[in-house]
Amino acid sequence: MNHQDHMKQIFTEARTHRFFTDKAVDDSLLKSLYDVAKFAPTASNFCPMRLVFVKSDEAKAKLMDAIAEGNRPKAATAPVIAIVAHDLKFYDHLDRLAPHMDKANFEQQSEEITARQAIQNTWLQGGYLILAARALGLDCGAMAGFNQAKTNELFFEGTSLRASFLLSIGYGSGENIRPRAERLTFDEACKIL
Repeated sequence: MNHQDHMKQIFTEARTHRFFTDKAVDDSLLKSLYDVAKFAPTASNFCPMRLVFVKSDEAKAKLMDAIAEGNRPKAATAPVIAIVAHDLKFYDHLDRLAPHMDKANFEQQSEEITARQAIQNTWLQGGYLILAARALGLDCGAMAGFNQAKTNELFFEGTSLRASFLLSIGYGSGENIRPRAERLTFDEACKIL
């Protein structure tokens, strides 16, 4: 595949998929997905994103209770739904990930400040997760239409993890893809100073 084909696959022709084929996504591909996405930049290498790949019928049924009614039919077709979460105690790993930082400073920060750092950096990592999925030949569809508190209760009770968004992962069926909407032009969205 040449450079232009890669750009099309990852960016210009990639689409958000709502419905998926029943083709399974192998666990080894999910491991490859993480092994690529983990290189997303984060502030001081905080790496707060945590992933739960929901694949089993039992786990999917549990998650469906937290997904907004309008998103359930779409989510039900995905072979995998990733719960993209942020770790409020991401700093527990700073000894390995950022040994130049003083972990004690983070432990003393307010929960609001550490939560903001975890959330912002997880969204950045989540963008890379989507691009990595596309680069590996997977299709995906991000969802914010779910009950975060319910998801946290069902999957993260008693932990420092909190759900940020859901990402359906699989092989898109091509059904119900809306026509590509316009984007702002360079002159509308950018300035060079």
